[in-house]
Amino acid sequence: MAKAKTTTAPKPKKKTSKPAKAVALKAAPKAEKKTKKKSRASHGAEVLWKLAEHPMVGELLAIGATAAVAAIAEAADPKGKKNVSGKSVKAAGKAAAAAIGARLISEFSDGKKATKPAKA
Repeated sequence: MAKAKTTTAPKPKKKTSKPAKAVALKAAPKAEKKTKKKSRASHGAEVLWKLAEHPMVGELLAIGATAAVAAIAEAADPKGKKNVSGKSVKAAGKAAAAAIGARLISEFSDGKKATKPAKA
C-alpha cells in the first residue's frame, strides 16, 4: 500500500518592522488645501446644459419638429396606411433642416440690420 501524503503547514513569515517616519512639526492648515478641479467632461456637460436651456434652442426644435410632422403628413398615404417609408422620413428631416436654417438666417440677418448705422 502507498503511504498517505501528509501536508505540512507553511511556515509563518516574520514581519519586519518598518522604520518610523519623521513627523512634521507643523501641519498644513485646512484652508490651504487645494480643491479638486472640475473635469473636462463635467465642464462640457455644463456648457451643453446651458445651451439646451437657451430659448432659441427650444424655438428651433419646435420649428423643426413642426416642419417634420408636416412633411410626414404630406407624404402619408391617403388610404390611411400607418406605415411611413424611409423616403418620407428623409424628406421630413430635410424639411426640418430647411425650416431651422431659414429661422437662423432670419434671426441673424435681423441682428445685422439692427447693428448697421443709419445713413443720413
